[in-house]
Amino acid sequence: MTKLRAKGQMSESMALAVFLTLAGGFQDAYSYNCRGKVFANAQTGNIVLLGQNLAQGNLGAALRYLVPLAAFLLGVYVTEWVRHLCRNNEKIHWRQIVLLAECILMVIVGFLPQAFNMEANAMMSFACAMQVNSFRKFRGIPCATTMCIGNMRSAMELLCRYHITRDRQLMKKSMHYFLVIFIFAVGAAGGALAGIWLREPAIWAAAGLLTVGVVLMFIREGTEDF
Repeated sequence: MTKLRAKGQMSESMALAVFLTLAGGFQDAYSYNCRGKVFANAQTGNIVLLGQNLAQGNLGAALRYLVPLAAFLLGVYVTEWVRHLCRNNEKIHWRQIVLLAECILMVIVGFLPQAFNMEANAMMSFACAMQVNSFRKFRGIPCATTMCIGNMRSAMELLCRYHITRDRQLMKKSMHYFLVIFIFAVGAAGGALAGIWLREPAIWAAAGLLTVGVVLMFIREGTEDF
């Protein structure tokens, strides 16, 4: 048998998914506990809180949630431009550029005091959008690293289909989703504790996790047997 080196990046590897998901959970808990009860990733929650404050006439509080929502939308838009402009770059993959940008934003956020919470949340939401728009599949399975609702739905759908068909591949895919959900929860726990103990600089831990992701993406996929 001949060993051939796979040419693809590790953008769909489970190892990368672990670090991105840990960072995703960490950012959400950090932003909520340390940056004024705003979600970095869970934009649905921000929309609910935005609507609630608008209904109560709290325009200043509503702005706290509108800014990260706008930043998230901008992050998706910018990511598509990065993909378009760098799609033929042979020296660095466009997803590596996205992760590097995320790391830089997280480092900057760690230096911002509480008076700049709105700016910090905007940067984190922007970074989250870049991540969720760039990394959509792992091991060929659609999966999110910055939120859980879609993963929860997919996990239970596949589990039910396994019980109906007894197809073990469906069970494996379901367990894949449950694992990602668990990893997100671990990251969230870490973000909550670090935010309480270390305050603003705690987000540098998420930057470290993303940096590991950058390094992993410079590693080619393993060998394949033919």
